[in-house]
This record gives sequence, structure tokens and C-alpha cells, in this order.
Amino acid sequence: MSVDISAPARKRSVILSGHATSITLEDPFWAALKSLAQKKGVTVTTLINQVDRTRGQNTLSSAVRLFILGALQDTHNNKPH
Repeated sequence: MSVDISAPARKRSVILSGHATSITLEDPFWAALKSLAQKKGVTVTTLINQVDRTRGQNTLSSAVRLFILGALQDTHNNKPH
């Protein structure tokens, strides 16, 4: 496994629907989120806003982690075996 499972969680500020808020994720999740945003041609903030609009009752941090997991699963499932 190449992910540092001891990576600390880091809090960062983002603007959601015109309001400042913070989200706490471990560095590997921040890196994955940045990579996904680049692949989609959007900013990290835009991607977080998209997740926020569909997260239901989950916390934003949890919803972002699940979004990243889903994107990774989609990538894995679409690879030829």
C-alpha cells in the first residue's frame, strides 16, 4: 500500500454557496481530490460544491471521502481485466 495511513487530518477553508466553511481530510484524500478535479477540468472548490449539493445528511468530509472512493471504484471497474 502506498498510502500513508498515519497521515494527519488537515482542515482547509472553502466557500460553499457563498459561505465560508471548513473541511477536514487526510492528506491522501486532499491529493486524490485535487487529482480528480484536474481530470474533470474544475477547481477543487467546484468539486466540493458538487459533492455538497448531493451529500444528504452526511458530513461534508464524509461525503467527500465517499465521493473519492466512488471515483476510484469507477476507475477500477472500467479498467480492462
